Amino acid sequence: MAATMKDSSWGVRMGRLLGRAIGLPEKPYTLVRRHPAVVRLSHWLNAACLLVLFMSGLQIFNAHPALYWGRISNFDHPVLAMTAEDSPDGLKGYTYIGRHRFNTTGLLGASKNEGEQTARGFPAWITLPGSQWLAMGRLWHFAFAWLFALNGFFFAAWAVWRGHLKKDLLPTRQDLKALPQDIIAHVKLKFAHDGRYNVLQKLSYTLVIFGLGPLILLTGLTMSPTMDAAFPQLLWLFGGRQSARTIHFLCAFSFAGFFLIHMAMVVLSGTWNNIRSMVTGRYAISKDHP
Repeated sequence: MAATMKDSSWGVRMGRLLGRAIGLPEKPYTLVRRHPAVVRLSHWLNAACLLVLFMSGLQIFNAHPALYWGRISNFDHPVLAMTAEDSPDGLKGYTYIGRHRFNTTGLLGASKNEGEQTARGFPAWITLPGSQWLAMGRLWHFAFAWLFALNGFFFAAWAVWRGHLKKDLLPTRQDLKALPQDIIAHVKLKFAHDGRYNVLQKLSYTLVIFGLGPLILLTGLTMSPTMDAAFPQLLWLFGGRQSARTIHFLCAFSFAGFFLIHMAMVVLSGTWNNIRSMVTGRYAISKDHP
């Protein structure tokens, strides 16, 4: 009998630990509707688009791995450049940021491709396609850029029309007053499992969807000579094609940074509960939650 009770107690403890790990409330819980079908569909479509756009964009960047600033660019003085230089020890990769040089052999400037050290800005494992193939990279990039733009436009229109923007995304005055407390709670890894967006989520989602998304699309269009001919205001707005390319590059890595933080929050605040809510639309909260 004692062994049975001990085993049962151990099982309960393990069950609680597992529940915490996957984000289930310890008390009896109920499933509430959190994400409508449109939100879930646009979310997963955006995730696929951004992955392809990021990897194919790095393939395009590798054709000329340098960034410049200004309406009339000085190609002798890039703000960022990735180069490969011969040395007695073989090919070395260097990254220049302004006048500062960093040895980035194996990652940036020079990395192994099929077992051989080759000159390329970003390594093959993070570009699409993996081989140095600019034409195919451009095809992938432009096809998914249009899909990303159409999906974003549809979601933004739906969010305004259905009140999702005002109800769930835009932070209220009360939300902003609670911002310091919310930041402290996140630092302490304390999350309110109530099925609602907190103020940091609202701010980040709104800025990404309605700020970063349009900015990366507009700077992408500015790099097209055809679009510049039709809308010369784009060149004026971003200070030239090369400046637009630099902003586009920074936006791409801002999306990558947002993705990493987003995934960390998904895991820390309850992996399974968050994933289930984005797949089925249902989120588990304690029955006695206010």
